[in-house]
Amino acid sequence: MQERMDYFKAAPEPMNAMLAFEKAVRGSGLEHSLFELVKTRASQINGCAYCIHMHTSDARRAGESQERLYLLSAWRESSLYTPRERAALDWTETLTLIAQTAAPDDVYENLRKHFDEEEIVKLTLLIGAINVWNRIAVGFRSQHPVNSDAA
Repeated sequence: MQERMDYFKAAPEPMNAMLAFEKAVRGSGLEHSLFELVKTRASQINGCAYCIHMHTSDARRAGESQERLYLLSAWRESSLYTPRERAALDWTETLTLIAQTAAPDDVYENLRKHFDEEEIVKLTLLIGAINVWNRIAVGFRSQHPVNSDAA
């Protein structure tokens, strides 16, 4: 697979605006571990190898366990996630798959048990941001780094 274009070169102004949005979301105050879990889970759903590679690597550098990353796609069946993380992951899946889910009330009500209104907005912006990045990376075939030692 070959990259389709350098989207930063093709449209620097909107891409820089996206980077500024990302910086604001990253600095919103949500815990870093939750940030990386959400970004990784949305990227798994969207099939974005570039973002999965980036966010699992970032999570590991920040101290996230391999086990939690390995089991992320099956978080519902795992006891490794806190109730707050589970609510965030459910909201992540719901919004990432919005055409199928329509953001049901029960998922939102569970989210409200673990997040205040400000945090819900921040989490929703985080989910929106990663979904935009996934569409950019998948659409333009961004290539994740290849570890030559793994070959």
